[in-house]
Amino acid sequence: MDEGATVFGYTVSDLQSDVTVSGNRILGTLKYIDSGSLADVWGEGYFLALNFDDIPQNATVKVGLDPSQGSGLVELDADHAGVFKITNKSAQKFVMETTVSGKTQRLTYNLSDLVLA
Repeated sequence: MDEGATVFGYTVSDLQSDVTVSGNRILGTLKYIDSGSLADVWGEGYFLALNFDDIPQNATVKVGLDPSQGSGLVELDADHAGVFKITNKSAQKFVMETTVSGKTQRLTYNLSDLVLA
């Protein structure tokens, strides 16, 4: 996600820096958030902001963390972006399920290389 973009009252650069996807790994640095809307709703911690490109037409896409802290996988809305609270980068995986014409593809991304600043 562009570091100048705004999500939930934060610029992406307030949440993270140099976040990239490389193969099945998500890399970069997450910053600790202790105030504002994300901290108020989900509690203080580290949040990962992602934008999803190249979504097939007529696809349903669900994204989230496994294990989840309560929300499970959620369907992407029209902006194809989301923010996710990382509570254990070693145990959690980021999951993306894309369903087109009744066929589902599940991609899993490792978070263990994220730096928690």
